[in-house]
Amino acid sequence: MSVPVIADDAEALAVAASLAEEFRAGASARDRERRLPHAELERLSVSGLLAVTVPAEHGGADVRQETLAEIFRLLASADASLAQIPQSHFVYVNVIRRQGTSEQRKFFFTEVLAGRRFGNAQSEAGTRHVQDIRTRLEPAPDGSYVLTGVKHYSTGALFADWIPVLARAEDDDLHVAYVPREAPGVTVVDDWDGMGQRTTASGTVRLDAVPVPADRVVPHHLTFRGPQLHGAVAQLLHAAIDTGIAAGALAEAVSFVRTSSRPWFESGADSAAEDPLLIQRIGELAVQVRASEALLSAAARAVDTARAGLTDASAAEASVAVAAAKAHAAATAVEVAGAVFEVSGTRSALDSLNLHRHWRDARTHTLHDPARWKIQHIGRYVLNGTLPPRHGLL
Repeated sequence: MSVPVIADDAEALAVAASLAEEFRAGASARDRERRLPHAELERLSVSGLLAVTVPAEHGGADVRQETLAEIFRLLASADASLAQIPQSHFVYVNVIRRQGTSEQRKFFFTEVLAGRRFGNAQSEAGTRHVQDIRTRLEPAPDGSYVLTGVKHYSTGALFADWIPVLARAEDDDLHVAYVPREAPGVTVVDDWDGMGQRTTASGTVRLDAVPVPADRVVPHHLTFRGPQLHGAVAQLLHAAIDTGIAAGALAEAVSFVRTSSRPWFESGADSAAEDPLLIQRIGELAVQVRASEALLSAAARAVDTARAGLTDASAAEASVAVAAAKAHAAATAVEVAGAVFEVSGTRSALDSLNLHRHWRDARTHTLHDPARWKIQHIGRYVLNGTLPPRHGLL
């Protein structure tokens, strides 16, 4: 397929806005029917949008993180499931950028510019905690590796050309193995049955003695031995998705109130849009959404600043700014998506309208990692100057 190369930030935002409008039209039906977005992801690939973070020296636009966050916010405001699928793609493009050899960068950035998609095989179930990774990368006599394990919540894997797999090598250090979706020994199981984000296909990846050439393995553990933005970049995109969910839910609530709601009889208003208590509540929700959007932009700018001069101090400031944006956006998404029913009335609860998809998506996505720990790290940083940990989830 022929994939255009997006030139700059402005073009990237224009393409994202156009795709968001296109994807919005079928979002509710895809969710209701759990119709996986194969065609929509193909549109995303051929748009060139998946390559916007490829460095300029490799032919990409290398857009600002502020632009990338806005791309995800726009997509999530239209379809939260669709926006979630490429989140790992950009995270693992960033891993190549940070730890890949020059040959690996050349190969994989060429793949990304051609529209190839990265998935994810990171999380595992039944372990002690999220960082208890038990998938193994064992050396073979010829210098290659053999990959064995089971991964869960593997968003994007079903749709991927390449599946980045987080695994431990002989020394227990973390590596990322980039495995073709169709490699022998790889099985992707579409067993995701979450109440929200229904069409992400975040199911299981089974890895049964998968052969991996040495030049497809990246030493991810090195990322965390100095100042790093791996976690900040990943969490920024999650914050953008939550912010987009909130904006999409508010827009749907406003539309419903204007066209389908009745005023409460005591208000004396002729329409729901003139009901003073509804006006008050919509105003409160709009303030929350705008605050999340402002925090998201500020966090993205902090990441861009840190990228330009990475130190312990700049990385900490970026991580804390992203943590603040993520904590606020998570709460806002759940509140606004729930308030859709509060302001819209009884009819909004009809299953046929599927307005509950916003709340289901918000409630599901915000379970990704607990905001309470982000607040802890923010408090320690502000009160005692304690730098946030380098574990990739902040």
